[in-house]
Amino acid sequence: MVTHRPGRLPRWTDRIGAVEILGAAGLILPPLTGIAPILALAAAIGFVVLQILATGLHLSRGEVKETGLNWVLILLAAVAAWLATAL
Repeated sequence: MVTHRPGRLPRWTDRIGAVEILGAAGLILPPLTGIAPILALAAAIGFVVLQILATGLHLSRGEVKETGLNWVLILLAAVAAWLATAL
């Protein structure tokens, strides 16, 4: 059982937030700088995986109504991955 202080999120949420920020940088910086553009594809695929896992977590908790945003983000990340292959 994971315990945390009331009013604070568990530590893993901080790590997920850091991964999302690094992923956003990975989507934006490589195409802008022209350095290692394959990283944009890797970041987009990472976002797809992250959102699929988040959707699975919501579904395992019975939070079906909360998965709408996840489906939109999966679609957007998949489009970003597709566009990254065109670079």
